[in-house]
Amino acid sequence: MNGKVKEAAGSSGGADPETEITLGVLDAVHENEKVTQRSVARDLGIALGLANAYLKRCVRKGLIKVNQIPPNRYLYYLTPKGFSEKSRLTAEYLSSSMTFFRRARQQCEAVLQDCSEAGWSRVALLGSGELAEIAILCNAEFKLDLIVVDPEAAIGAHLAGVALERSLPAPGKVDAVIVTDLTDPQARAAEAAGHFPAARILAPAMLRVRLAPATVKRSEP
Repeated sequence: MNGKVKEAAGSSGGADPETEITLGVLDAVHENEKVTQRSVARDLGIALGLANAYLKRCVRKGLIKVNQIPPNRYLYYLTPKGFSEKSRLTAEYLSSSMTFFRRARQQCEAVLQDCSEAGWSRVALLGSGELAEIAILCNAEFKLDLIVVDPEAAIGAHLAGVALERSLPAPGKVDAVIVTDLTDPQARAAEAAGHFPAARILAPAMLRVRLAPATVKRSEP
């Protein structure tokens, strides 16, 4: 697996191997369209035949598109369905991981510390799920002024004592954005990138957010 998937799988405490391998394949293709069956096998730590089988399965399911280029080489692309499946599997993997809380706490502390050290006191959390709650708990040490953004939030609602808002405030009303959405972190980061400078968008590394180079700052402990 690639570095981040290896780390997650090594401490997963019983996560479904099929989910891990499929997610690893989709991650590998997302990161590098010039991947080969051999490089996927090496990065995921699986047999070449198994890597070949999972790539073919993803192609059959419409998750990956493959184009042949001479001489006897291939380019792999994630389809829109593949991006959706990658997001779904990421959420499933993180939710089922027995080490989720420990890793989430460490990485939320890291991004909050980044904000504190940069002098950003007003921070928006994009997503109102478990990761946002963990970030709020971690904030007891940093005492930043947090809000949580959830388009479906009820008026006047709160999460762990923090106000929920339906839309992301404009730059100036908050200093930085932390992606905490588990369902589709990629989309939430892209939305933030349309309004905030690249350096002011952060995401825990466990979310595997990928945008243009340097668009998202991902912190690990």
